[in-house]
Amino acid sequence: MPVLSYQLYTSREADHAATLANVKAAGYDAVEGFGPWFDDPAASRDMLDAAGLPMASGHFALQMIEDDPAKVIDTARTMGIGHVYAPFLMPGDRPTDHAGWEAFAQRLAQAGKPIVDAGLTFGWHNHDFEMVDLGGGVCAEDLIVGAGVSLELDLGWVFRAGVDPVAAINKYGDRIKALHIKDRAAEGQNPDQDGWATVGQGVMDWPAILSAARAQGIDLFVVENDHPVDDAAFAAESATYLKSLPEVSA
Repeated sequence: MPVLSYQLYTSREADHAATLANVKAAGYDAVEGFGPWFDDPAASRDMLDAAGLPMASGHFALQMIEDDPAKVIDTARTMGIGHVYAPFLMPGDRPTDHAGWEAFAQRLAQAGKPIVDAGLTFGWHNHDFEMVDLGGGVCAEDLIVGAGVSLELDLGWVFRAGVDPVAAINKYGDRIKALHIKDRAAEGQNPDQDGWATVGQGVMDWPAILSAARAQGIDLFVVENDHPVDDAAFAAESATYLKSLPEVSA
């Protein structure tokens, strides 16, 4: 049975302890952390332990991973994090061509080496810009995988880029160590959520997607909505839907 996790960025404006209580009550197995949760790792770990929720994975800024890998490793060990993911590049920092992305892929591989050497999983979390064809049918995500970097594949952004999530899962196979489960509303719907949706209430075919994921042996599913109207309701309704699927519950 896969681990059903919750990306705490979804509830970034809510109280931390209240969020953990809501997530636990909704039936999640774990959470994924980001920036503010790492300010005081010991205190955050105490809060997680009190809630009965492990932090299976975390998003760490690439600059932090490069500049102070020892701090990242120490934070991960203190908090019980097994998966370390670099999550994003600001628009001005993104390469614009094949050569630039190839160099970035090598940079990622080098940045992740101390993390991997410490016995942790390291990978890249995509948005839509990594899926753009650079020419010859090759995209940045291909080059990142080609450099030996693992993935936390964000399926909502894959879909938004116009790529079939099932095809992407089958393409990258065992390089995918975790999935972001993020649903997309029908075109023009949910403008107050920037077009995102509660999982199971959008247009993505989750039974097919998660069947492909299970066939590839992927067992960490992280639920997220970048702009929920009600984060607690989103967490609960998404978990209820996902747990109704045999691909998650069996």
